[in-house]
Amino acid sequence: MTNQFSRYLTKKKPLIKRLVTELSFIFPYVSVLGTDVNGITIAVDKKSTQVIPSQLTESGFVIKVFNGFVYHEYSINEISEKNYEKIKFDIEKLVNEQSSIKNVTVDVLKEEPLKKRFIRKNIGADYTPDQIITLFKAMVASGIAVSEQIVNARVSIENTEISKMFISTHKELEQYYTWSNPRAYVIARKGENTKYAYDGFGMNSIEQALNQLKKSIIETAQTALQLLDSTPPTPGFYDVITDPSITGLIAHEAFGHGVEMDMFVKDRALAKEFMNQPVASPLITMHDGASAIHSVASYFFDDDGILASDTVIIDKGILRKGISDALSALQLKTKPTGNGRRESYKRKAYTRMTNTFFEAGNDNLDDMIQSIDDGFLLVDTNNGMEDPKNWGIQCTAHYGKEIKNGQFTGKIVSPVVMSGYVIDLLQSITAVSKDFEVIGSGSCGKGYKEWVRVSDGGPYLKAKVKIG
Repeated sequence: MTNQFSRYLTKKKPLIKRLVTELSFIFPYVSVLGTDVNGITIAVDKKSTQVIPSQLTESGFVIKVFNGFVYHEYSINEISEKNYEKIKFDIEKLVNEQSSIKNVTVDVLKEEPLKKRFIRKNIGADYTPDQIITLFKAMVASGIAVSEQIVNARVSIENTEISKMFISTHKELEQYYTWSNPRAYVIARKGENTKYAYDGFGMNSIEQALNQLKKSIIETAQTALQLLDSTPPTPGFYDVITDPSITGLIAHEAFGHGVEMDMFVKDRALAKEFMNQPVASPLITMHDGASAIHSVASYFFDDDGILASDTVIIDKGILRKGISDALSALQLKTKPTGNGRRESYKRKAYTRMTNTFFEAGNDNLDDMIQSIDDGFLLVDTNNGMEDPKNWGIQCTAHYGKEIKNGQFTGKIVSPVVMSGYVIDLLQSITAVSKDFEVIGSGSCGKGYKEWVRVSDGGPYLKAKVKIG
């Protein structure tokens, strides 16, 4: 980790400011987003070692202009004196091209003058790839040593440092931050039966991540062994307790995608019609925001140059607000929430979730378990999907621990698929624990593409769900 803002972007800054100034004589709005992301992924298993660039690695620019009718974007991986005049020519040519798509009437983006720099460094010691590989080989050996039934163990870490610069007529912003994502994955086999278990988390400290991964690989191996005796659950309606991972999956799928306000613009989200109405148990308060909590999506400003915020989406069961990028907010005549995000400088900015979670409650987890007559504690996110137009939801937990008469029976079921109607699920919640965790290890796609890093989580929840 360099622990400093990109030298490359710093070097380009005078030329970018000049470009913004010159284009501002032609267009009422001009902005340039510069991105420089460096990262490395290191992975070790029983037979192999990998050191490869992070999939997030990128470097380039997005130039946005408004001609009084339409916002146009032009992306390029380099801005220099050599291609400076060509860039200006290409932008004017782009703006003057005729489109068969009917224009949407919007106003110019209004910005308050702001000049600011932000930095969040890696905490603790840094490590060379060779040092990490040595540690990982020992971790893999310890995971395999748990049992003769462990076929393979894999540990990895993705370390990234992100520099972004946003310059417009009125704004001059810079941000630098780091994040580390360690992961553990273990395969166990008994006869013809093969199962796997995994763990993933995140923090802006390589040192802390590596220390936590030593414990994680052992626990993951033990879980894989337990899953060898798992069976599918019997379909039906059950009282369940969701761990923070599954709680986060519910938050993400239930009212995460459903309140992305670019879907409001397209009339593809039912939430638009339910603002200020009850949609969940009064025990439920839900947030999204890059400044709502410290995790993987905790940037300082979004790709539209809007400062990070904390949006309370559901307040004590009442749907209060959605999240938005700058252009969706402009069209809807609302204030942008700092949720405009791009997969890369080559892609469009959409309204995207950041850190999405339910607030902690006042209940004790032990009491919640004891209140279950016949149900499960659901653990570890597998996958999920949602229909924002009709509020159907499906969430899959990697496994569940059976509870009978308030006690764990020792039986494990896997996988566990929950499905139903969003409001039915959220209004069935009757207990919310004091325990709370947000997990910053995942990514989210818009539909089947446009991937960005997100976190989600919250407390343990007690709810009634349909399984199977």
